[in-house]
Amino acid sequence: MTKFIQPNFPVTRLRRLRRSSAIRDMFRETSVNTADFIYPLFIVEGEEIKKEISSMPGQFQLSIDNVIRECGELESLGINSVLLFGIPLEKDEVGSKAYAEDGIIQRATREIKKNFPEMLVVTDVCLCEYTSHGHCGVVEDGYVNNDETLKLLAREAVSHAKSGADIIAPSDMMDGRIGAIRQALDEAGFAETPIMAYSAKFSSAFYGPFREAAESAPQFGDRKTYQMDFGNSDEAMREIALDIQEGADIVMVKPALSYLDLIRRCKDTFNMPLAAYNVSGEYSMVKAAAANGWLDGEKVMMEILTSIKRAGADVIITYFAKDAARILNKK
Repeated sequence: MTKFIQPNFPVTRLRRLRRSSAIRDMFRETSVNTADFIYPLFIVEGEEIKKEISSMPGQFQLSIDNVIRECGELESLGINSVLLFGIPLEKDEVGSKAYAEDGIIQRATREIKKNFPEMLVVTDVCLCEYTSHGHCGVVEDGYVNNDETLKLLAREAVSHAKSGADIIAPSDMMDGRIGAIRQALDEAGFAETPIMAYSAKFSSAFYGPFREAAESAPQFGDRKTYQMDFGNSDEAMREIALDIQEGADIVMVKPALSYLDLIRRCKDTFNMPLAAYNVSGEYSMVKAAAANGWLDGEKVMMEILTSIKRAGADVIITYFAKDAARILNKK
């Protein structure tokens, strides 16, 4: 049996830089901090509402007054960015509450900016939470009409910008929606409002808990005709390239954990500001396993977040943001 000898051993000993926590911290290549996080919020009509989402322990549907309280806690933890999802009282075929001046997101955005002017407000632009059928666009003969949907998404984006949104985040996956929204924002006087595009959003089983949280499950069929097939990475790169051409300022990969390869590939190819969405199912799996004592939830959480950033993400949309901030703030 041939004995393998490391060529530079014993001169080279990589374990020297692992001897203590101080040395390991000093030479850690990838670190996460609170500025990396965007925290999602689910907003409902009413007052004094804080309803826990059964499939997402520690996450809640909140009325606007409690959203303001939540923003105070986030600010104290050093988290300065939120992503807003709205749940209206009434839904219709064309999701009209999504672009109404008095819509839930429009009012919530105004209140957040009034009370926390430095809080970065990102608004989800989609129709699925607002339509009676639960799809992300205008349905005609059982199929989502791409071009008719673009008109409504553009209206929604402008209404969010008028309400004070700092970043517009379209999540619908309609073809051409970044260009349509960019043109609408520019014409309405919001040329400086950036777009964070859900560029590579896959049709994923990891969204299950979110659909409970946002009350947005489709009433028929699925979303595979517009969200991406999880086996396709070349197609995802084409989607990202098109969004950049149409005017996206930030691109996104969603989900994150099963798509770390694509996050890395996107960063290497485009070198654009890149967001990754650590989605509801990824969060709930860790919470469930930790509750059963099967793993150390805090350690797994930090390992996951670090892996997402190591893969190339500049910002991470994550339900773990508060839990991670508490750990980071102790250091």
